[in-house]
Amino acid sequence: MLFLEPQIIPLIEGELLFFESLFTPTQRAHYFLQLMETINWQEEEIQLFGKVHRVPRLVAWYGDEGASYRYAGVQHEPQKWTNTLLELKQVVREKAGVDFNSVLLNLYRNGHDKMGWHSDDEKELGKNPTIASLSFGATRRFDLRYKKDKTQKVQLPLTDGSLLIMRGATQHFWQHQIPAQKRVVAPRINLTFRQILL
Repeated sequence: MLFLEPQIIPLIEGELLFFESLFTPTQRAHYFLQLMETINWQEEEIQLFGKVHRVPRLVAWYGDEGASYRYAGVQHEPQKWTNTLLELKQVVREKAGVDFNSVLLNLYRNGHDKMGWHSDDEKELGKNPTIASLSFGATRRFDLRYKKDKTQKVQLPLTDGSLLIMRGATQHFWQHQIPAQKRVVAPRINLTFRQILL
């Protein structure tokens, strides 16, 4: 079943729109396979508090020429858009109303792979950026917490083919994470479309 109208999720000082599924099962399987096979996945290391750690997921950065992005102390130069990414960018553009020029892809190989608490608030994104998060594969839990009162939390299951749009002041006032879920054995691919200020 397709959900072409968004669910509006109320936030203090932020805006969330959630499309539970934008694609048919056949389309979801097609895109998942294309992304697994055509993306140049990287295993990265980051340095925290003087120690080198392996990033607990595979990553890739694609985008327009010049759309460089620095996060977790690592500079990323964009790889050229693939046809599949351009198709998905157009779908997301229609729903978000933003002409994104880059995308960060994360491959969570199983429930041991994760993403810690953070905000997408790097200077390259400008003030109050719109971030569009598209998911394929296994359902994973998505947590948000309010920076001013960390007891204020929101949880969402990011399902196969779903699109979450974070906009307004969300990145300024909220953090989000993908926690480890060790019972999850299947992989998930997430694409977070962004507009880098060039």
